[in-house]
Amino acid sequence: MTQQLLIKDFPKEERPRERFIHHGPSSLSNQELLAIILRTGTKNESVLQLAQRLIKEFQGLRMLMNASLEELTKIKGVGEAKAIQLLAAIELGKRIANMKNEERYVIRSPEDGANYVMEEMRFLTQEHFVCLFLNTKNEVIHKQTIFIGSLNASIVHPRELFKEAFRRSAASMICLHNHPSGNPEPSREDIEVTKRLVECGRILGVDVLDHIIIGDKRYVSLKEKGYL
Repeated sequence: MTQQLLIKDFPKEERPRERFIHHGPSSLSNQELLAIILRTGTKNESVLQLAQRLIKEFQGLRMLMNASLEELTKIKGVGEAKAIQLLAAIELGKRIANMKNEERYVIRSPEDGANYVMEEMRFLTQEHFVCLFLNTKNEVIHKQTIFIGSLNASIVHPRELFKEAFRRSAASMICLHNHPSGNPEPSREDIEVTKRLVECGRILGVDVLDHIIIGDKRYVSLKEKGYL
């Protein structure tokens, strides 16, 4: 009776998951990537052997990519569950490949920044502190509400802003918050918070380009006011 070869029988450094962790997915062969998706082998062969046989049966990835559920389940060792896992992974790959980059909003001036959020923020009944994270072309790559409530230097923690900036690989950011009164004139607290964030940005290498206060169809740029 042939003994099943399990992944644990392979040297640890040769196991697909360990290689994935230590060297990244690009270092893995098609066989190894397929083995990770299949997860387990059969009674008489390891998952790596099953993966290799599957590739051979379909003469490579191109034909495997177009395989049907029925075709896959005809392969010995590939039940319905494994076939569905594989087809789901293939479908995700196809969708990602077909994705087109949406045209991103470019901010060239304080007016551009204000217009981006004006209709969303002008009617808010509480203050919302929002950040627009930009790439090197000044395109908006992410917008996030950092906190809701009255602006206060002890509440606006730079670490929350810059943590998200690093997460998004942002080159710069624009801060915005609204005044529910409709009057966008900056308060002393607004100015102090702005200076604090700008200084943190200089230290961390992420430029705070502006802090824009949104009123009712009006805005004030603290950059234009000379506070940055």
